[in-house]
Amino acid sequence: HVQLVESGGRSVEPGGTLTLSCTASGLTGRPLCMAWFRQTPGKEREGVAGIYTSSSATIYADSVKGRFTISQDVAKSTVYLQMNSLKPEDTAMYYCAADSAVVPGEELLPDLNYWGQGTQVTVS
Repeated sequence: HVQLVESGGRSVEPGGTLTLSCTASGLTGRPLCMAWFRQTPGKEREGVAGIYTSSSATIYADSVKGRFTISQDVAKSTVYLQMNSLKPEDTAMYYCAADSAVVPGEELLPDLNYWGQGTQVTVS
C-alpha cells in the first residue's frame, strides 16, 4: 500500500518562507521521480517542482524558479519543498506525487501514478 504524506502547510504572510515535507512509504524500490503540484479551486493542477531521486536532478515551473527549492533525504524517503518570497498567488493545496517511470520533459504533468492527500498553503 503506497502512501505519500505531506505536511508543513499553513498560513504565512507575503514574503514569508515555508517548507513542505512529503514522506513516501510502501513503494517497491525508490521511485524514479517525485514532484510537487498545486491546485486552487476551479483550476487545473499545476506542476511546481520535481526531483529525480537517483541523480537529484531538479525541474521547476517558471512561476517558482528562483523562489522554490526541491530537495530530498533519501534515507528518510522524504522530499522537501522550500518556498521563499511567497506571494498571495502561491496560495493553493499542495500535493506530492511519485512515479517509477516518467517521460523526460513531462515530469510536471499531473499524471504521475501516486499522490498524497495534500497540504494547504495560504499566503495572505
